[in-house]
Amino acid sequence: MYFQRYYLDCLSLASYLIADKQTGKAVVIDPQRDIEIYLNDAKEHGFQIEHVILTHFHADFISGHIELREAVGAQIHLGNKADAEFRFHPLSEGDELILGSVKLSILETPGHTPEGISILVYNLNENPDQPKMVLTGDTLFLGDVGRPDLLASIGVTAEELASMLYDSLHEKILKLPDETLVYPAHGAGSMCGKQLSSESVTTLGEQRKYNYALQPMSKPAFVEMVTADLPEAPHYFVHDAILNRKDRQTLNESISAAWHAFSLDETLKMLNNSVQVIDVRDATEFAGAHLKGTINIGLDGRYATWAGTVLRKQLPILVIAEDEEQIEEAMMRLGRIGFDQVKGFLKDGLNSLNENPELVSQTKRISAQALHEWDEKITVIDIRSQSEWESGHISNSINIPLNQLQERFNEIPRDETVVVHCQGGYRSAIAASLLEKQGFENVVDLIGGYKAWLTTVAT
Repeated sequence: MYFQRYYLDCLSLASYLIADKQTGKAVVIDPQRDIEIYLNDAKEHGFQIEHVILTHFHADFISGHIELREAVGAQIHLGNKADAEFRFHPLSEGDELILGSVKLSILETPGHTPEGISILVYNLNENPDQPKMVLTGDTLFLGDVGRPDLLASIGVTAEELASMLYDSLHEKILKLPDETLVYPAHGAGSMCGKQLSSESVTTLGEQRKYNYALQPMSKPAFVEMVTADLPEAPHYFVHDAILNRKDRQTLNESISAAWHAFSLDETLKMLNNSVQVIDVRDATEFAGAHLKGTINIGLDGRYATWAGTVLRKQLPILVIAEDEEQIEEAMMRLGRIGFDQVKGFLKDGLNSLNENPELVSQTKRISAQALHEWDEKITVIDIRSQSEWESGHISNSINIPLNQLQERFNEIPRDETVVVHCQGGYRSAIAASLLEKQGFENVVDLIGGYKAWLTTVAT
């Protein structure tokens, strides 16, 4: 058996390629939308990707099932409760997929979503009677379980899903042997759970001991626990959950359609006509010089997650970047979350502003020590989550989480200097650019965020 785990840090996404070395038959589980990593591995080892399985309709990214179907003719498989525009093979409890000496067997495990499944993987040469591993999708994470609220807005309540999740765990997964390896679809940082581990794999026995959600408790107690204190999901999650059901264009088709260079004059016209212009350079470069009215979402952080949070799905996007490689990276990562409405990019990037200094803006930045010594009236906006703020914050700061900022501009005074900060500086750069775009004239970004404040001032 050949088994390969792939991990996409920026989306905390784990996907898998499983193949039988003798027959060369392979299957990909929960692929990311840019599928070259699977195609390259399959080519290197002489495998033919015949199947692609989604453990459920993902909400935090667009999966690559359509891309694999178009690229290699892979048959798409989903749980039998799934409803999709495209043709797929439904998988029910106990269904098997034989690749040779490798067998995949299906468990129906709804809870995170109604159609969720888990996949038992058998190496028939080693032990035909006991699974070597279970791929749990978003039903069971390492250290956590899938949150049950993401479909609450489209017809299924969080309480109903939580009840299903309890049954899936206790009647299906927890009946497996302790030595079964557990491979979930997400890791630490994912918004699909509350406290995911950074480990890549562990045994079910270890999860039985240490996972808080698997400890003995009644179903009502479990439902109450897993529906409490859930972080607010990014705006784009519902969009992605719906788009993953559709027979849509491929990622390559999306990028090809968006590969158009716009002049500065064309960009300025679009900037004033409800087109979202994003500058994907890092915060330092953006602060030094940028086109007025643009939004900074740097590629050096959780770009896709925050782009999906602060950008509007219904509005076109134009990219400003350093070079074509960065432009393609920006478009590809937007495509991973289904933001296919990119119109193009600014020709020559910031160099196009060389003869137009009146169009250039800068973002003021301040060190933690300088902020501590500031003797004028200021408003400090902490754009971290509420839980981060409650764990410690700058005295007299106002907590407005970044995902709420655009709806709460009116709470921020325009006649004072506004200092924004996050934990390390990435999110605050986004916030500062949004405030400047909204017309706030005295915006200052705290370099290094709350971490810098703790190390240089609080101590």
